[in-house]
Amino acid sequence: MDCIHVTGIRAYGYTGYLPEEQVLGQWFEVDVKLWLDLNPAAKSDAIADTVDYRRTITLVKDLIKTSKFALIERLVSTIADTILQECEQLTQVQVILSKPAAPIPDFDGKISIEVTRTKPHM
Repeated sequence: MDCIHVTGIRAYGYTGYLPEEQVLGQWFEVDVKLWLDLNPAAKSDAIADTVDYRRTITLVKDLIKTSKFALIERLVSTIADTILQECEQLTQVQVILSKPAAPIPDFDGKISIEVTRTKPHM
């Protein structure tokens, strides 16, 4: 199966366990892998035969900006499920959501969660 990678999607959102995260917000970064058959688009050269990844980027940013969950597990799952539902050609999606500046004392790393969702066979 073919795959489109969309990396480095950044948006400011209000998901987080701590009350200040839901008030002050923070940056999130998302990488997405989109699995689909690219043969129709390769033959037709038509965007209608593939996934318009501009739409996927907008969808991810909008979900980050408008969602307000306690856990990033819920946010990343919502992003993956929504992409899979919105994009008819997709068979599978992988989403990696990162908090590059998690409010954890003495921790300079980032927290990332990865989920993969597969469309059920019709």
